[in-house]
Amino acid sequence: MTGLPLLRTELLDLLAELRFSDIPLIIGGGYGIFLKTEHVRRNNFPTILSEWPETRATSDIDLFLRPELLIQPGRLLPLAEAIRRLGYSVIPSAEKYQFVKKGKEGIGEIKIDILTGPQSRFTGSGIKADNRRVHPNPSVGLHAHPVNEAPTLENHLLAVPLSGMLTNGQQYSGEVYIPHPYTCLMMKLFAFKDRVKDQSKEFGRYHALDLYSIVATTMETEWNMFSAFRGQLNGEPIAQKASEIVAEYFSRPSDPGILRMRESRYFRPNLQIKLFIDILRESFERTVTQ
Repeated sequence: MTGLPLLRTELLDLLAELRFSDIPLIIGGGYGIFLKTEHVRRNNFPTILSEWPETRATSDIDLFLRPELLIQPGRLLPLAEAIRRLGYSVIPSAEKYQFVKKGKEGIGEIKIDILTGPQSRFTGSGIKADNRRVHPNPSVGLHAHPVNEAPTLENHLLAVPLSGMLTNGQQYSGEVYIPHPYTCLMMKLFAFKDRVKDQSKEFGRYHALDLYSIVATTMETEWNMFSAFRGQLNGEPIAQKASEIVAEYFSRPSDPGILRMRESRYFRPNLQIKLFIDILRESFERTVTQ
């Protein structure tokens, strides 16, 4: 068992371990995009683009925690215990917020990244938070990496049913949450900017194509909320920076972001690039302070 089926099994195992807790699992990153795409396709929901790229491989689960869980760390104990029971080991360079394990029978590898909302959400909470990690107090053996590019993390989450086989062979069904496309786009824009000159990270090609996938699978009902998100962040520095990234990398077919997208092994020639550019520019048109 490798790749996406392995991720599904591991996520279902985690859901089963947490079935008596009140910890919602918010899934971002490449696997979150896959789950959203699968959900939209299965239910035949109308989307704002009709042509989608090929599904890309990933071996990570980006698990976002609501900031309130870190401020009240006793509520996180079930998650810390579940990660331990499922056999994950800490990654020494990111102890307590990145975990890794081998798949069934040693085949494949799965990594869990524990993330949360912006560092500013912890101001005045008594919780230590820096650019790298949030430290719950008292300690429960879990930290989280703050994502300053996700100020709208908890807004209009999409509940996605998940079912399949657990590692022990039993069938199980649960539910995870996917951030709103606006939130996902914001995070991916900054992730691309961080990787665009990094050869070891394919110059951000997969992030560039992820941006297209997020737009393509945006449901019409979700698109109707974009103006509210823009209004919420009107004049905020993070929104200004996002608009600058779009202007520099994704405003014309010849821009570096579009070229990196075309270089991806998952790119398809019939993708609606011009419409994608128009939508992305409209989504992050420059805001002004009132």
